[in-house]
Amino acid sequence: MKRLVLLLLSLSLVVGIFAGCSSDNSSGNNGNNSGDGDQVTLNLFQFKVEIADQLAEMIKEFEAEHPNIKVKLETVGGGADYGAALKAKFASGEQPDIFNNGGFKELELWKEHLADLSEEPWAEHVLPIGKVPMTDPDDGKLYGMPVNLEGYGFIYNKDLFEEAGISEAPTNITELKAAAEKLKAAGITPFSAGYGEWWVIGQHLLNIPFAQQDDPEAFIAGLYDGTEKIVGNKHFEEFKEVLDAEINFGNANPLTTDYNTQVTQFASGKTAMLQQGNWTENMIYEISPDMNMGFLPIPINDDASADSLPVGVPNNWAINNKSEHLEEAKTFLNWMVSSETGQRYITEEFAFIPAFDNIEPEGLGDLGQSILEYSTAEKTVPWTWFMWPDGANKEFAATIQEYAAGRIDYDTVLERFQTTWDNLN
Repeated sequence: MKRLVLLLLSLSLVVGIFAGCSSDNSSGNNGNNSGDGDQVTLNLFQFKVEIADQLAEMIKEFEAEHPNIKVKLETVGGGADYGAALKAKFASGEQPDIFNNGGFKELELWKEHLADLSEEPWAEHVLPIGKVPMTDPDDGKLYGMPVNLEGYGFIYNKDLFEEAGISEAPTNITELKAAAEKLKAAGITPFSAGYGEWWVIGQHLLNIPFAQQDDPEAFIAGLYDGTEKIVGNKHFEEFKEVLDAEINFGNANPLTTDYNTQVTQFASGKTAMLQQGNWTENMIYEISPDMNMGFLPIPINDDASADSLPVGVPNNWAINNKSEHLEEAKTFLNWMVSSETGQRYITEEFAFIPAFDNIEPEGLGDLGQSILEYSTAEKTVPWTWFMWPDGANKEFAATIQEYAAGRIDYDTVLERFQTTWDNLN
């Protein structure tokens, strides 16, 4: 009897071991996220510095629900060049599992590294505007998930405007310059100009004359094939008006003013207007919780179309198609936009305008609400810089900086814009 009992115990132990091995193998192969499988680590490389802390907290909650998946977060943005840093990652062999891609030209540049996300559960909920940047026109596949919708313009301090006797928000260039005069007369610095950042001027600001074309995409296509020119174009000539207004009525030393300084000046009440987007909302409220603010357009003329905001998808989440943990990376992205926890972070903690029809835009501050109002009124223009030649934005910025420093005239500015485009085309 003793030998029989020992034999049965031994057999049950062996069966248990095999059963355990079978369970571990199956969960590791099918991407089961119950926590029973081997632990994997996803490397997430992203550029939005303004949500870095909140994103880290969201990742903790994801890991608590998915014990077998760890997410290592690395953020490079603000004044740093995320694109160059991402290229360096791939060149060194430290390829991230999840990273950002702007779409359009960036999609074309990085397509060989991108996983097809067309059949992911969240794809059917992406708003039409959110699919455009990362949908390949050749194969029709979707290669990225929009981070959110954003808009930018001149953020203005409504209380300082009232203090200066400005009762109506300016909607064209004549009204904007008149408001700047009133603010200056009241002892208030009108603009917080961050000309030390290439993306502020060479990307966001210079987008305006591109976006105000009758057909921006056709104009850009014409620049590529030589049928259109920047020199002699009406909207690029008008761009001088808003550029001069910001330089002449701005803070001291704009060429050495970086992003943090620019936003801090406005948030602390030292300036009345800030050329930035709704991504600055959290930072502004942290400095001034009671800030009463909204958006103004960046007008270049007095046309009715000047009263519009550039609204678009700032960037997209993409997955490395060579990732060893492809399914886990897909699980993370889907959780972010499908779970109650992920949706709460997107709307309440990140203060994002969601790019999905299954996420209600709750908890938006003044800036997010202002973007929604312009969008609902269909007073928006596109973000076009993702369609420009690679590297053009930085060269455009260098030209604007030289103009702001008084080293070149405006005719030279337009000639250099054209030369930059032609050389990089």
